[in-house]
Amino acid sequence: MADPRGFLKHTSKELPVRRPVPLRLKDWKEVYEDFSHEKLQNQASRCMDCGIPFCHNGCPLGNLIPEWNDLVYKDRWRDAIERLHATNNFPEFTGRLCPAPCEASCVLGINQDPVTIKQVEVEIIDNAFDQGWVVPKMPDVQTGKKVAVVGSGPAGLAAAQQLTRAGHTVTVFERADRIGGLLRYGIPEFKMEKRHIDRRLEQMAAEGTQFRPGVNVGVDITVAQLRLNYDAVVLAGGATAWRDLPIPGRELDGIHQAMEFLPWANRVQLGDDVLDENGQPPITAKDKHVIIIGGGDTGADCLGTSHRQGAASIHQFEIMPRPPETRADSTPWPTYPLMFRVSSAHEEGGERVFSVNTEEFIGENGRVTGLRAHEVKMNAGKFEKVEGTDFELKADLVLLAMGFVGPEKEGLLTKLGVELTDRGNVSRDDNFQTTVPGVFVAGDMGRGQSLIVWAIAEGRAAAAGVDRYLMGKTALPVVIKPTAAPQR
Repeated sequence: MADPRGFLKHTSKELPVRRPVPLRLKDWKEVYEDFSHEKLQNQASRCMDCGIPFCHNGCPLGNLIPEWNDLVYKDRWRDAIERLHATNNFPEFTGRLCPAPCEASCVLGINQDPVTIKQVEVEIIDNAFDQGWVVPKMPDVQTGKKVAVVGSGPAGLAAAQQLTRAGHTVTVFERADRIGGLLRYGIPEFKMEKRHIDRRLEQMAAEGTQFRPGVNVGVDITVAQLRLNYDAVVLAGGATAWRDLPIPGRELDGIHQAMEFLPWANRVQLGDDVLDENGQPPITAKDKHVIIIGGGDTGADCLGTSHRQGAASIHQFEIMPRPPETRADSTPWPTYPLMFRVSSAHEEGGERVFSVNTEEFIGENGRVTGLRAHEVKMNAGKFEKVEGTDFELKADLVLLAMGFVGPEKEGLLTKLGVELTDRGNVSRDDNFQTTVPGVFVAGDMGRGQSLIVWAIAEGRAAAAGVDRYLMGKTALPVVIKPTAAPQR
């Protein structure tokens, strides 16, 4: 336990201050100011000796949260990063991007603000990088076994690092031109600067992991070549089949999926030559009336990106009703609470519209000019139109951010012959092996659209399954099984 009276001395959760909105909209840097070690140690001291640390149950990775809270409070930062890395390959990713189910299940959160677990996590790893403590961890032996990891998001990278450290020769294939998956091209720079990916990839390359971007497995490399050249395969391509909105007018120009829009902004920040004669990427919100359909994290990413590109106006639609200000009765502690949240992008402007359904896109000369929509209410588990609430709204750019329905089926999965679940995800057993021997799956491709913390946890677990398959046993840790929690 850090400080036995810490939660009594410091009764509220404290987070870093976000940079002023007018200032941060002028750049693409992360939105938070620095957070002093003194304030962080005060927050770490609030962690109680609660007997049963429910934060462990809330974290799919099994992070040893009370232990590294105690070490931070005691100024033992080197020990803290060792404890953090014992369960999490990439705390710099989760500390920035995870919605922190651990905090939702914090015992202190029953009647006070929970411990600032996520902030402690990210400060531990950032300090470790600053101090030069994050160095390559070389394998003790070389097994002579070769493993292909298809997909370079958090699940694929976690599996690759674990397998490399177990002594296997690992090659990560990525069809995009850079390694990182959605971390690279889906997450805006203001949520996570890409330098955090690059410095971790440097460590992994030094450990021996090989990276091959720009390779579409199943096309550039056939499935037969893949199986011939590698002793095992890990599928970690994510749930990239996006949910569409097949209503009248969908064919109009100016209506795009979020993942058609977001990568261009990241490419600009990476220095790619993609700007037109007006200095704009191929899809831009500049001077446009933007409507984002979808109220989740991806919608918020589109919102923040549109702000920085200089949109004339922005509306974000959500078909669900506005959540309550505090934890809903339907999600009692220690479950992840349904409640109203304001991200940094929402703080920057735009109008959030709840309980609304879009029924038609309208346009002129083949281009979208607006949409027709109406309010809805929930009745017996179904949405019903509220009569008399029809309205039209001007739009030059419509962004669909309604999530993903699973992995892409045509191509690699079809050619491999793996079986799918009723929900269209790749089926796997308790060792994360698919129905094809030697082929494993981790992350959203097997789980369905989920959280980054689940992706990393599944990547680690799949690596243990591969190691056991290749060597007959494994020393790699396993915290979860595929059926550990429902899909989100």
